[in-house]
Amino acid sequence: MPLQQTLRHLQAGFANFFAKRAKYPTFKSRKKARASAEYTRSAFRWREGELTPAKMDAPLAIVWSRPLPEGAQPSTVTVSQDAAGRWSVSILVEETIAPLAPAEQAVGVDAGITALATLSTGEKIVNPRHKRRDRRKLAKAQRALSRKEKGSANRAKARLKVAKVYARIADRRTDHLRKVTTRLVRENQVIAVEDLTVRNMVRNHSLARAVSDAAWRQLRSMLEYKAPWYGRTLVAVDPWFPSSRLCSACGAVRETMPLNVRMWQCACGAAHDRDVNAARNVPAAGPAES
Repeated sequence: MPLQQTLRHLQAGFANFFAKRAKYPTFKSRKKARASAEYTRSAFRWREGELTPAKMDAPLAIVWSRPLPEGAQPSTVTVSQDAAGRWSVSILVEETIAPLAPAEQAVGVDAGITALATLSTGEKIVNPRHKRRDRRKLAKAQRALSRKEKGSANRAKARLKVAKVYARIADRRTDHLRKVTTRLVRENQVIAVEDLTVRNMVRNHSLARAVSDAAWRQLRSMLEYKAPWYGRTLVAVDPWFPSSRLCSACGAVRETMPLNVRMWQCACGAAHDRDVNAARNVPAAGPAES
C-alpha cells in the first residue's frame, strides 16, 4: 500500500505539472528527504487506541503527543523518520473544532528581532533566539562533520549529530510559536499583522540570521490557520504602510525613521517607543491588497 500511495502522489505531481499548477516533479533522495510511508484505511488496524500497520504482528509502541478526539476513526496514517533519526506517526482524522466565545479586544502585532512581537497593548513578547543559544554546539558539530570522509560510517554519525542539534532548535522554536499564537487567538477577536516579505528581508546579510531565527513566516502561518478554526479574524496590513513613522496620537508622519531610532517624540508632544507605536498603528491600517 505505501508503494501504491507513492505512485498516486507521483501521478498527482505530473497532473499538476501538465495543468501548469506546479513545476516538474523532482526526485527526492531517500537520504536527504524525510522518509515516510503512507497507509490508507485498508492497510492498518485501529483497535482500542492501538495502531497496527499492515504486515506487523504487534501494535506500534507510540508515545502520544495528545489524545485523538473522542470517537474519531483514522482515515490515513503516515509513518515518517526525520533527519535526526526520530520516528513519528501522523494520524488523519475528521474533527469539528468549536469556535471560541466572541472576544471584545482587537490587537495589532509588530514583528521584530529584539522582541519577537510587540502588541498594541504595549506588551513585548520576548524572542528566545533558539538558534543563537545553540550556535556553539551547532558549529562544533558542523566542524566535526566537515572533517569526516564522504561516504564513511563516521560521517553518517557526524551528520546525525548535526541533525539532532537542528531538530532541537526547530522543536523549541515551534513550541514557543504555538504557545504565542494560541494565546493571541484566544484573547483577541481581530489580530492585525504586517504583511512582511520575509523572502526579501533575508537577502540582507546583516539581518538574515536574526530574521530566520525569529521565524516570522511560521508565526504568520500559525495565525492563518488558527484564526478561522476558532472564529477569529486575521488582517494583513500593507507592508508599505508607515506604521513606525506614523504618530499614533495625532496622525503626523515623519519623513525618515532610521532603524537605530528606537524612541522618538512627535511635534504634538507624544513620546513613542518605536515598536509599540507601530503595533498601535497596525489595526488602523487597511488590509493589504491580494
